[in-house]
Amino acid sequence: MTPFKLTDELLLEIEALIENQQNSKLESLLEEVHYADVAEIINELNEQDATYLIKLLDSDKTSDILTEINEDIRESILNNLSAKEIAGELEELDTDDAADIVGELPKEMINEVISEIEDREHAKDIVELLRYDENSAGGLMAKELVKVRESWNILTCVKEMRAQAENVTRVHSIYVVDDDDKLKGRLSLKDLLTTSTKSHIRDVYIPKVDSVSVNEDPEEVAKIMSKYDLEAIPVVDEMGRLVGRITIDDIVDVIKEEAEKDYQMAAGISQDVEADDSIWDLTKARLPWLFLGLVGGVGAAAIMGGFEDMISKHAILFFFTPLIAAMAGNVGVQSSAIIVQGLANDDLKGGVANRLIKEMLLAALNGLILAAVLLIFTWIYKGDFLTALAISISLVAVIIVAGLIGTFIPLFLDKRGIDPAIATGPFITTSNDIFGILIYFSIAKLLLGI
Repeated sequence: MTPFKLTDELLLEIEALIENQQNSKLESLLEEVHYADVAEIINELNEQDATYLIKLLDSDKTSDILTEINEDIRESILNNLSAKEIAGELEELDTDDAADIVGELPKEMINEVISEIEDREHAKDIVELLRYDENSAGGLMAKELVKVRESWNILTCVKEMRAQAENVTRVHSIYVVDDDDKLKGRLSLKDLLTTSTKSHIRDVYIPKVDSVSVNEDPEEVAKIMSKYDLEAIPVVDEMGRLVGRITIDDIVDVIKEEAEKDYQMAAGISQDVEADDSIWDLTKARLPWLFLGLVGGVGAAAIMGGFEDMISKHAILFFFTPLIAAMAGNVGVQSSAIIVQGLANDDLKGGVANRLIKEMLLAALNGLILAAVLLIFTWIYKGDFLTALAISISLVAVIIVAGLIGTFIPLFLDKRGIDPAIATGPFITTSNDIFGILIYFSIAKLLLGI
């Protein structure tokens, strides 16, 4: 299969067909195009043309398209659709995707759209999902699944499964419940096919099944599914009743969103923003950390001001200040990035003390190697061994402290329930710059006897 590529020529052709309302040619052109690729096309169209295309194509395709397009564009399109038209799109979607779209609608329009959905069971499931926090397993799950009762025999089970499977896009697992809908286990398809039709489900089902609570954090759900290589996981309520399932495609979205958030936070962006957002929104997201950098720079300048006499006598110390600050920031970011990654993957071993000792030894080894190179260079460059030694020893101390800070802060933040990704950005860089310069000039002053 050749990957789809949106070209300027194709986009111009589609815009021309829309302008001339050549519907049959449009439908023919997009008939074999995957809905995700059509979504890519719609993201490039203006609001009017995007709405025209959504209204033109069949709902079984446009419903999936709506889940893929940019949120702002989807909002604009939905504003141009009637409640009945939106309901028609929701009819074709799984309940989790439908609930996500309904949740984006104005409050005054939600009831109107729900009332237009002809499948009342589907509408009921959507309303139920809207009650859950979007940042929970309940807000992530879908109601579509196949479940059987432990009291049924195999023949009844097969009949019920056929009826239920009509509403399920993909059957990952067959879940077993009791008469109160409490999750009991799962059913193996092999056992179902090889067991007598008169046997009961309670005699053949597998009682061990991984599940999550409706209140579980999506990131924790992602860890569980990743650890056990699950394509889907059942969701239970506070009473242990089976209420839905979460599939791997939803978890991929969670992982992607979390990675994007952590990447922006590491870059010093405090809010979830995109390149196309307004200048004001981008400014609000960037300014807090830039202000922190400004405060850090002023602090570093104040520290250097306290060593003005020493700098005037040994000007070479001033020229190595950027190197010391850069090394402190780089080492701190490296250390914190490793810790944050370990926390995210839940694979950190040992206590905080062991982690700090290991980082101190690692930083000391790296520092000694780099300091040896710097010592030789500075000695040859200036011919002053004592000054070269002071700079090199300072570098070792700065690297060790930066490594310890970069290790401790994300661990500390994680213990306090704060996203440790914040520690990989300007926060670590700025703090290490200040500490690095203070340590640098303090050691130099001590060794040079000034």
